[in-house]
Amino acid sequence: MLKMLSARKGFYKELFVLVMPIVVQNLIASAVGMADVVMLGRVDQTSISASGLAGQVMFLLNVMFFGLNSALTILASQYWGKGDVKVISKILGIGILISLFVTVLSSGLAFFTPENVMKIWTNDPELMDAGAVYLKYVALSYIFLGIVQPYLTILKSCERVMFSAVLSAATLILNVILNYLFIFGPGPFPEMGIAGAALATSISWGIGLIVCIIDFLTQKQIPKKIVEMFRIPKYLLVDFFKYSLPAFINDAMWGLAFNMNSIIMGHLGSDIVAANSVVSVARDLVTVVGFGISAAASIMLGKEIGENRLEEARKDASSIVRVTIFSGIISGLVLFAASPFIPGLVKISAVSAGYLRIMLYINIAYQMGQIVNTVLIASIFRCGGDAKYGMVLDVICMWGFAVPLGLISAFVLKLSPIVVYILMCTDEFAKMPFAVHHYRKGGWIKNLTREIDI
Repeated sequence: MLKMLSARKGFYKELFVLVMPIVVQNLIASAVGMADVVMLGRVDQTSISASGLAGQVMFLLNVMFFGLNSALTILASQYWGKGDVKVISKILGIGILISLFVTVLSSGLAFFTPENVMKIWTNDPELMDAGAVYLKYVALSYIFLGIVQPYLTILKSCERVMFSAVLSAATLILNVILNYLFIFGPGPFPEMGIAGAALATSISWGIGLIVCIIDFLTQKQIPKKIVEMFRIPKYLLVDFFKYSLPAFINDAMWGLAFNMNSIIMGHLGSDIVAANSVVSVARDLVTVVGFGISAAASIMLGKEIGENRLEEARKDASSIVRVTIFSGIISGLVLFAASPFIPGLVKISAVSAGYLRIMLYINIAYQMGQIVNTVLIASIFRCGGDAKYGMVLDVICMWGFAVPLGLISAFVLKLSPIVVYILMCTDEFAKMPFAVHHYRKGGWIKNLTREIDI
C-alpha cells in the first residue's frame, strides 16, 4: 500500500493545500443536500420526491457549471503558470457570458412556465404541482450562480482555493439555517414547506454574489477593468473553442444523459424517485475527497504544464491516479458502514426504503468507477489539452449504451424499477477500460499557452 502511494518529494503537500479547501467545500455542499433531504423528508414523501425532480434543473445547471468550469480551468491554470493575468481576466469574461446566457434562460423558464418544466420529469399531478412551486422560488438563484461559479473557478485556477471554499461553505451553511426557518416556520418565520427550501437557496446565493462582487473590487490578482474583460481577442476564442469547448460539450451531453435516468425513474413511481433522491446525496457525501482530488489535479497539473514542466506533470498524474484509487476504496468502505442507518433518517414508504437499501449497496461499487473516470477524463485528460477524447467516450457510452439500456429495460421490457436502476449504473464501468487504456497510452499532455497581443 505504501509503495502504491509513493510520489515525489513535496507532491502530497502541494496536493493537500489544494485538495483540503475543495473537499471541505464539497463536503459542506453534500451535507447541505443531505440536510435538505432530511428536512423535506420530515414534511412528506411528496416534498422530497418533488424537490428531487425539480432539482434536476439545478442538476443540469451544475453539470453545465462543471463543464464550463473545467473548460475555463484548462486555459486559466496554464496561463496562471505562465503568469499572464490579463488573459485570465478575459477567460473569466468568456465564462460569465456563456454562463449568464444559459442561467437567464433557465431562470425565465423555471419562473414563468414551471408546470411545463416539471412535465419533463414526471406525469404525476401531485409531484408536478409541488415541483412547480419549488421552481418559482428557486429560479432567481440560477442567475446568481451564473456569475458566482465562473468567478470562483478563476480564483481556484489562480490558487485562491481558500476564498472559494470559505465563501461556498458560508453560503451553504446559511442555506441550511434558512431552510429550517422557512420550511418549518419557527417563531415569526412563515411555514412554507417545499417553497421555503427554494427561497432559502435564492437568498443564500444572492448574498454569495454580493460577497464575490466586493472581493472582485478589492482583490489584486485579476485586472478590474470590466470593459477590457469582455474585449476578447480572436486567438483566445479560437483556443477556447478548440481545447475547452469539448469539455463543455462533454459535460453537457453527460448531464443530459444522466438526467434521462431521472426522467426514466420519474415515470416509474415516486418510491424509486424518493430513494434516488436520498442515495444521490449519500453518494455525494462519500465521494467529496475523490472529486476534490479531481479539481485539485486540474489546477496542479495545469500549472505545471503552463510552466512547461511536462515530465513532472506526467509523473504527478500517475501519483494522482494511485491516490484516487485509494480514495475510492475508502469511500466505498464508508458508504458500506453507513448504509444500514441512512433509511432511518427520512420519512419514506416501506417500498421506497427497500429500494434505498439496495441502491446504497450498488453505489459502493458505482462511486469507485465514477471517481476514477472523473479524475482521468475530467481532470488529467482535460488539463493536458485532450478534452476531445473524453467527450467522444462519454457520448458513446452514455447515449449509445446507458440511455438506450435504461429506456428499453423500463418501457419495452418493463422490468422492475430496481433492476432498471442497476442496469443504468453500468455506464461508468463501460467507459473505464477505454479511459484507462487512453491514459496508459500517453499523448494527452501538451502546453496550450501562447503569446497574445492584448
